[in-house]
Amino acid sequence: MATTAELFEEPFVADEYIERLVWRTPGGGSRGGPEAFDPKRLLEEFVNHIQELQIMDERIQRKVEKLEQQCQKEAKEFAKKVQELQKSNQIKEAADIIQKLHLIAQELPFDRFSEVKSKIASKYHDLECQLIQEFTSAQRRGEISRMREVAAVLLHFKGYSHCVDVYIKQCQEGAYLRNDIFEDAAVLCQRVNKQVGDIFSNPETVLAKLIQNVFEIKLQSFVKEQLEECRKSDAEQYLKNLYDLYTRTSSLSSKLMEFNLGTDKQTFLSKLIKSIFISYLENYIEVETGYLKSRSAMILQRYYDSKNHQKRSIGTGGIQDLKERIRQRTNLPLGPSIDTHGETFLSQEVVVNLLQETKQAFERCHRLSDPSDLPRNAFRIFTILVEFLCIEHIDYALETGLAGIPSSDSRNANLYFLDVVQQANTIFHLFDKQFNDHLMPLISSSPKLSECLQKKKEIIEQMEMKLDTGIDRTLNCMIGQMKHILAAEQKKTDFKPEDENNVLIQYTNACVKVCAYVRKQVEKIKNSMDGKNVDTVLMELGVRFHRLIYEHLQQYSYSCMGGMLAICDVAEYRKCAKDFKIPMVLHLFDTLHALCNLLVVAPDNLKQVCSGEQLANLDKNILHSFVQLRADYRSARLARHFS
Repeated sequence: MATTAELFEEPFVADEYIERLVWRTPGGGSRGGPEAFDPKRLLEEFVNHIQELQIMDERIQRKVEKLEQQCQKEAKEFAKKVQELQKSNQIKEAADIIQKLHLIAQELPFDRFSEVKSKIASKYHDLECQLIQEFTSAQRRGEISRMREVAAVLLHFKGYSHCVDVYIKQCQEGAYLRNDIFEDAAVLCQRVNKQVGDIFSNPETVLAKLIQNVFEIKLQSFVKEQLEECRKSDAEQYLKNLYDLYTRTSSLSSKLMEFNLGTDKQTFLSKLIKSIFISYLENYIEVETGYLKSRSAMILQRYYDSKNHQKRSIGTGGIQDLKERIRQRTNLPLGPSIDTHGETFLSQEVVVNLLQETKQAFERCHRLSDPSDLPRNAFRIFTILVEFLCIEHIDYALETGLAGIPSSDSRNANLYFLDVVQQANTIFHLFDKQFNDHLMPLISSSPKLSECLQKKKEIIEQMEMKLDTGIDRTLNCMIGQMKHILAAEQKKTDFKPEDENNVLIQYTNACVKVCAYVRKQVEKIKNSMDGKNVDTVLMELGVRFHRLIYEHLQQYSYSCMGGMLAICDVAEYRKCAKDFKIPMVLHLFDTLHALCNLLVVAPDNLKQVCSGEQLANLDKNILHSFVQLRADYRSARLARHFS
């Protein structure tokens, strides 16, 4: 077939075409070529070639028919397009004419031209409806250019706003398919923002109207549905939903700030948010504080129920205040001691729960309060925290702990108040951290700051006063316990043995037990407190411990060997005092140890010892009081040397 096509030349001449065919056919030549003329072979070639030409003709014919059909189709489409363009222009022309007529008709007197004005108005309305319908159809087909043309024509008609409404309505069809309406709204606005400038001459106005429609209809309906069902029945869920919905609405507003919505988009979006939530925010703080109070009370009650404990009433008023002042000044226990069975009635779990509830309340307060109301609302939440954490829980535990401290003359007293001190210190740190982290940022630039700081100071001072009272009474109990040990274990014969040559002990049993008790209490104090408080309390205990031993030693008469044993005891007490790590306490026991040397030193050396470095600055009466404890004091020789 390709060979047949090669025989065609332009222009086509039949005789030349046959000549070329014969010439190329073997045996078809007549000029004595390499092969003789062969008519049969030439005939066969002609027949075959004719068949090829027929096949080629059919193919060409089919191609021609196909091209003709395509041409006719394109001609029809072109004609239709021309017709549509012409029609479109006639719309524009008609719109221009009816618009001008409508303006002219406004100036005509109604009594003379009522019929004309009515016809113009009817035509105006019909054409306006046709344009809006055309815009609607173009939007459904996705024909942006056609939408732009119709919108441009409608711009001068009263129904232009209706055209915008149609666009906004159809934009939202099928837009809310996810479970997240806020994400759907963001995607919708992003899509419209890319498109609206290609359709309308005032895209920022149209986009703003779409956003307003989304907020006032779709979002407002969704928010109402989510909040109304739990508003009266479940305050906790209501507050969580309100916070979540307001936060997500604000987040959506932040995303929309990147679009061109006109001059003051911040105010525009803020008003939209306010219009949705205003009915819920007006009484927000009342719901918040009411819920926080009931929730805090429930947390505390659940804890005391778990301890099978009925809270005792802490008395208030004149008599109770008088008792408190007497107790603080005299350290006397007023009323019977309460056995708490080692329970501090402080719970870190309760504290964490109360602080967590308050933290969430502060976060909601920050988000949902009007800026002008924020400091006042935050202060209300803080007062609830003070009421339930500081007063109802910590202060109650301190009062109960104080009532549980036994009198100083009790035997084998269990001193649990230091456990109260330890837990109270931990809770104070948590309370202070929340104050700084969550309350301060809400009130730092308002007059409420000083009010909150003052309230916190008063609470802490009140707590510290009770802690100091409890610690002081606990120290008295410790000293009382040491007195019981000394009274029970120390024998007069310890320091004046019957057989001076047969003393086998290094220090007395009373000393061993007292030192063991003191070391245990020192460790407990170190574990219960921190910072300078440890040193302060250990200093006080050390001074009282020294006074106790000093006065205790004054009760006995000492032989030479007994004096040596007393020195050994004081050496052990001094070793125990080193655990305090308080220089002043150690100095007191060093001095006491030096004083005990007066019990055993030879009479001739008394004056020399008294004038030594450790005793030189002491009052002579103190020195004399120790010398008087010697069993040989009344001998004329000793008295002469010390006088």
